[in-house]
Amino acid sequence: MQAIRAGFLGRVWLHWRKGQLFHKPKLAATPMFAVTEKLSALDNSKRSAHPAHSRTFGGRVIMIVRTASLRLRSAAAALIATAVTVAAPSQAAVAQDHASSISPMGRVGGLGDSGASGTGFGPCPCQPRKTLLQWSYGTSFSGGPDLDEPIVTDRPDFTEASSTVGRGVAQLELGYTYSYDDAAGTTTKSHSYPEPLLRYGIFADWLEMRVAWNYADEESAGMSASGSEDLLLGFKVGLTPQEGILPEMAIIPQLRVPTGASAFTADETLPGFNWVYSWDISDLISTAGSTQFNRATDDSTSEAYTEWAQSWTVGYSLAERAGAYTEWFAFFPHSADSAQPEHYFNGGFTYLLSDDVQWDIRSGIGLNDAADDYFVGTGLAIRFR
Repeated sequence: MQAIRAGFLGRVWLHWRKGQLFHKPKLAATPMFAVTEKLSALDNSKRSAHPAHSRTFGGRVIMIVRTASLRLRSAAAALIATAVTVAAPSQAAVAQDHASSISPMGRVGGLGDSGASGTGFGPCPCQPRKTLLQWSYGTSFSGGPDLDEPIVTDRPDFTEASSTVGRGVAQLELGYTYSYDDAAGTTTKSHSYPEPLLRYGIFADWLEMRVAWNYADEESAGMSASGSEDLLLGFKVGLTPQEGILPEMAIIPQLRVPTGASAFTADETLPGFNWVYSWDISDLISTAGSTQFNRATDDSTSEAYTEWAQSWTVGYSLAERAGAYTEWFAFFPHSADSAQPEHYFNGGFTYLLSDDVQWDIRSGIGLNDAADDYFVGTGLAIRFR
């Protein structure tokens, strides 16, 4: 051990005398594989003759490896920082992208109407949701009521509109209908008026309250009866906008309250449910349908049963303010004592007196013996906003 120490110290003193103490070879200009081969050869040639020098050379190798490792770490950190800087958009770019992405139809995969959550989906707080649901999350925010467009009414056809009137908007729809039926020698004539339906938007654009009432005057087999009918109460919920082939939809939970005259009341509360769906095919043609069921009472026995109803209508735009429609609708009693299915076909015209006032006229015929022979009617709808 003393000999090894003496030999090592002697070499240190010799290197110091020559100005070569801890002098490192210049490796920058030499390829790494060549440096490795030279160091390996040097180590093998001197290991047996100078064991102490082998220890010193090992220290130099360790220093070289550590230096190379530090340089690699620095280069990797600089590369990562550069990539993050390039990938991260500036606040101005994010704001510009957000502003450009807000549109009536939204944008697939974009920021859309990100709102306060910042998730990139959902309606913007500055654009209230006009339907309760959306077909695709974050891609479409159209549909529902549009006060910049002309009035949309539930009349004159049997199929209700699939949109609501809008929060804070009131809409009154009125009408008159005359119907005639001759069954087995018994003639029945009836007058229905003023057929008022009050629709008022509450809480949100997609929710409206509905109140309907009517007065009837009927003559049959030489006898006549007149009086008010039962009050109809309900809500319309705008469910979805139209998105491609997926329809605009609404649901109407409703019930009749026994408030009518003795000749026309059911003497009990009759709940029901209506599901409405529609499509705009083009600027000139639209189509819609409804499926509903209501509790009803049999005219002969006054026993309750379930009455299903189905309809399908096609609307046509004839001019800027004129329109028309054709429609089929039917009633299907289930477990009734005497009521039979009834099928009807009807059509009519509408005319906009202004964006908030619409006049209509209609007529229809029965398609089977149980249905009334024919009916005609007219009406008016007014929007208050």
